[in-house]
Amino acid sequence: MTLSDQAADAFIKTHTRIASAPLTPELRFHLADETLEIWTRTEEALGEMGLAPPFWAFAWAGGQALARYVMDNPDLAAGAHVLDFACGCGVAGIGAAKAGAAQVDASEIDAFAVAATRLNAALNGVSVAARMGDVVGSDAGWDVVLAGDVFYEAPGAARIADWLAGLHARGAKVLIGDPGRTFLPRSRLEALARYDTPVSRDLEDRDVRLARVWRFTG
Repeated sequence: MTLSDQAADAFIKTHTRIASAPLTPELRFHLADETLEIWTRTEEALGEMGLAPPFWAFAWAGGQALARYVMDNPDLAAGAHVLDFACGCGVAGIGAAKAGAAQVDASEIDAFAVAATRLNAALNGVSVAARMGDVVGSDAGWDVVLAGDVFYEAPGAARIADWLAGLHARGAKVLIGDPGRTFLPRSRLEALARYDTPVSRDLEDRDVRLARVWRFTG
């Protein structure tokens, strides 16, 4: 089943509340309070069981860390063409827009995430061009690429890392936000900042995660 933009927007507004994330109190998002309920509602809406968790309904620690870092260091994004890769709820891209980016693209493979990012950008009074599709391997000339929480599973991790490294090699600033995911390519990265990030025990099986911002070095 494919939902229209209007149906996706209505679903998100009905099953989330407007709230701020711990590292970005100045920003607002449509967020879910509890994983199981929003997961069940999503499966019911699409008529399909066994879906992946609705990552778009939560501000994950890696994305929050990226948003915080970019807003605290606005020279990184000011006047730049930015990509928020695997954007989720759009927290990193919205942070870049608030920091003065000239253009922010956001990519996702989940239509609900695209809708959530569009709605969240509007909530914060910024422009983010959110589109559905796999952009790994492509290059639209982005000056800055932000990737939050993308190394959480083995399939695709090496492919993503090689693509991001290639963007870095041709001159893009590539920043990774990560709270210790298993498949993070640490040997190719340099840590820039760290944030103790309150998280939902329902999601992370703990109350706080240490999220770091990294940059590609090779």
